[in-house]
Amino acid sequence: MAKTGQRESWVVYLMTLSKHTPMRAVCELAEWEAMEQLKPGHHTLIQKGISSEVEAELLARGTSGDVRDARGLRRT
Repeated sequence: MAKTGQRESWVVYLMTLSKHTPMRAVCELAEWEAMEQLKPGHHTLIQKGISSEVEAELLARGTSGDVRDARGLRRT
C-alpha cells in the first residue's frame, strides 16, 4: 500500500501457476517489488506504472467479461 502522500502505482503481471495456464494478475507496485525480491523472475511483468486499480484490472482482464449480443459479438 502506498505511504501517506504518495500516489499508488499498479502493475499487471503473468502469474506462474504450476500445472495451470498462466493468468494475469494485478497488484500495487510495492507488492510486485516485494515478490520480485523473494523470487526474482518467477512471475512475468506485463506493465507497471498504471495509475489506477480500475485501469490495471481492465488491462489484466482484456476482453474477458465483455458484454456480448445475442449473436455472440462484443457490444461497444
